[in-house]
Amino acid sequence: MANPDLLDSPETDLRQELDRPWLVMVHNDPVNLMSYVTMVFRRVFGWTSEKAEQHMMEVHHKGRSIVWSGGKEKAEHYVQQLHGFLLLATMEKAL
Repeated sequence: MANPDLLDSPETDLRQELDRPWLVMVHNDPVNLMSYVTMVFRRVFGWTSEKAEQHMMEVHHKGRSIVWSGGKEKAEHYVQQLHGFLLLATMEKAL
C-alpha cells in the first residue's frame, strides 16, 4: 500500500504537473472557410478527410476543438504550424 505522506509530497505534485499533457486548440474565426480549415488539419496532422471535417465542425459549432495533446515542444510546433496557415490556435496545460 502506498504511503499517504508520499501522495501529497512536493515531488509527487511536481511529477504530476510534469506528466500532464499540453492541449492544442483551434478556435473559431470569422475569416477562414470551413473547407480551408479541413485542408489545414489534413496537411498539419495527416488526418483523413472525415477526421479533419469532424474537428472543423466542432470548431464551427462549439467555438473550438482540441486537435492534439502531448509534450510541450510538439504542442508549440503545432501551434506555430497552425498560425502559419492563419488559424487561431492556442495551447494550454491539461487539467
